[in-house]
Amino acid sequence: MASYNQGAQVEHLTFGLGTVLSHTEERIVIKFDDHGEKKFVTAMVITNLKKSDRQPPAEKRARARKAKVAPEAASDAPAAEGDAAAPVKAKKAKSAKAKA
Repeated sequence: MASYNQGAQVEHLTFGLGTVLSHTEERIVIKFDDHGEKKFVTAMVITNLKKSDRQPPAEKRARARKAKVAPEAASDAPAAEGDAAAPVKAKKAKSAKAKA
């Protein structure tokens, strides 16, 4: 029986290429490129595995998403009636200048 140490590159008949995450006599855990992490009974899966000579794939980094910052006028505190009208008047003034 072949020994599949942690980090070994393998190919499974159904799941394709993967990397061994852990291995005991009873269980083997493999992270497949296209199918994610799978756990197998070692004795049952060994016949479907073969060692691969490929380089381990580079880990993909999750992209950080920018948090949207709410404008100050949209705070939880209720705005005074005069405060809410000020941005509207400014917007109308800008659009009037643009038309001229």
